[in-house]
Amino acid sequence: MARRTDGTDAPRTTIAEPSDLEPWAPGPGDVLSGDRIEGKRVGVLDIAGERVPDLELEESVVEVLRAGDADLRGLRVRDAVVEELDAPVLRASSSTWRTVRVSGGRVGSAELYDSAIDGVEFIGLKLGFVNLRGATLTDVVFRDCVVDELDLADAELVRVAFPGTRIRAVEGTGTRIEHVDLRGADLDRAERLEGLRGATIGSEQLYTLAPLLATQAGYRVD
Repeated sequence: MARRTDGTDAPRTTIAEPSDLEPWAPGPGDVLSGDRIEGKRVGVLDIAGERVPDLELEESVVEVLRAGDADLRGLRVRDAVVEELDAPVLRASSSTWRTVRVSGGRVGSAELYDSAIDGVEFIGLKLGFVNLRGATLTDVVFRDCVVDELDLADAELVRVAFPGTRIRAVEGTGTRIEHVDLRGADLDRAERLEGLRGATIGSEQLYTLAPLLATQAGYRVD
C-alpha cells in the first residue's frame, strides 16, 4: 500500500471469510489444551471457565465464542472470523492473532499482554480494560468500538487505526508508535491519552483535546 500524502500509512488488512468449512457443534469436554480447530464452522464455541492453553483456531468461522475466565494463554488464531466474542474476562496472554476479524461482542477485561496481533480487525466490540503491555500490534483496526481503557506500556503499534471508535483512556510508558491514526476516533470524552503520544490527530480534534494535552504536558491553563 502506498504511503498516504499526510505521511500516515493506513493498516494493511486482507481478511477473507474462510469457505468450504465443515459444520461442527462441540460439546462439553470436546476442546482440550493444545487442540487445533481447523476448517470448521462453529455455531457456538463455549469454553468459558475451561483450561485450554495453547489452543489453535485456524481457517474457521465461529459464530459465538464464549470464553469468559477460560485459560487461553498461548492461544493462536489465524485466518479466522469470530462473529461474536463474549468474555467478561478474556485471559489470552502471549497469544498470536494473524489475519483475523472479530466482528462483535463484549469483553470486560482483556488480558492480551505480550501478544502478537497482526492484520486484525476488531469491529463493533465493547471493551472495558484492555491490557496490551508488551504486545506488538501491526496492521490493526478498531472500527466502531467502545474502549474504556487501554494499557500500552512497552507495547509497539505500527499502522493502527481507530475509525468510529470511542476511546476513554490510554496510558502506558515506553510505548513505540508508528503510523497510528486517531483521526476517525471519538475522543470527546477522553480522560488520558498518554500511551498514544506520536499518533496522528485531526485539526478539529486538536481544539477538543487542547485542555487534556496541556495538562499532560504539564501546562496550567488559566
